Amino acid sequence: MSNRQNRAILHGDEDGHQAARHRRRITGSCGAMARPISVEQLAALVATRHGDGVHGPTIAGLTGSVAVGKSTLAASLAAALAPYWRVEVIQTDGFLFPNAELESRGLLMRKGFPESYDSARLAATLEAARNGPVEVPAYSHSLYDVDPALTRRIDRPDILLVEGLGFAPVSGDSRVIHALDSLLYLDATEEDLEHWFLDRFMSYWRAAETDPTSFYAQFRHLSEAEARGFGRTVVWRQINLPNLHEHISRARPLADILVAKARDHSLKLVRPELDWE
Repeated sequence: MSNRQNRAILHGDEDGHQAARHRRRITGSCGAMARPISVEQLAALVATRHGDGVHGPTIAGLTGSVAVGKSTLAASLAAALAPYWRVEVIQTDGFLFPNAELESRGLLMRKGFPESYDSARLAATLEAARNGPVEVPAYSHSLYDVDPALTRRIDRPDILLVEGLGFAPVSGDSRVIHALDSLLYLDATEEDLEHWFLDRFMSYWRAAETDPTSFYAQFRHLSEAEARGFGRTVVWRQINLPNLHEHISRARPLADILVAKARDHSLKLVRPELDWE
């Protein structure tokens, strides 16, 4: 996809033949207007960061709260980019320390917090991906652990989308975010985030009824109401929400692209500030 095509899609006209329209501004300030944006337009905005490929793939990060829909958006962006570029998607969850190691360090209840990630390995993998094939570990939400069987090999795609947590600098360590060419932050209200998280938690809980290997099988003795209450009070409010406040949200002001997601899953572009005719 050429930059001309990218601009055309951003303006809502893939052929580039635009009718006259009023000048509109999108800003990242608190009281700003934000413009609805489609996945295709957002993909075009991501693609404008793509260079000539001489220095390896363009690496774009995608982050935001637990349950905001990072994986779904990454897959949709990859599908929109695929007709024009070779695209790969990887998840930072694959770079979590295994449960056994987290438990030995007393960090199992801190999974998803910065200290639960092998940040050095993640940063090294992203840098190595610019120069040649790399092995990328993967995570199983059903097992609630890194699964070696899911490890895969990627080889210098045009665009590498990296979705997950662990991008915000911690204690001066900014190796991961410095390995990116751009960062997209997917934002939403805390009310919507809790709603989506509980929907996901309960879907895993229900699936565990017929899957004894699932991490969530240990909660099957709870009633549905009890399981939902546990997900809300223990997992969301004591783990995921503090992680959002203390760490994840620190990546928001660093993001090149800030997108707001509504309960109906519609998207609005908050940043960057764009002027278009």
